[in-house]
Amino acid sequence: MNQAHEMFDADLASRALGIELRSAEGGRAEAAMRVTEAMVNGHGIAHGGYVFLLADTAFALACNSHGPVTVAAGADITFVRPARLGDLLVAVAEERTRYGRSGIYDVTVRRDGEVVAEFRGRSREFPTRPEA
Repeated sequence: MNQAHEMFDADLASRALGIELRSAEGGRAEAAMRVTEAMVNGHGIAHGGYVFLLADTAFALACNSHGPVTVAAGADITFVRPARLGDLLVAVAEERTRYGRSGIYDVTVRRDGEVVAEFRGRSREFPTRPEA
């Protein structure tokens, strides 16, 4: 089991939302989440925070798949189209580059093959486990 799988096993926030780890290795990861009633906003679409959280989880899995403890240094997201109640969202994260203790990762969130959001994350490795 790699660092990403260990991290996900301890990630109560992501698992409580029903996020499923599909794969995580070699700078790439895939995670999925079904949009529940609790995730829908006042416009009847998935709240952007939940879409961001799914993308951020896939990003974390990808950058931790190499082994060292790695955290987000920053991230941004572009919402392309809405997700709705019952949609199964799949986030695929791919490493673009690693340099020193830093990295850049792109995550695409899709619903039935259609792009819902594009996310870019910047990572930073910790020399030791971060303190609370």
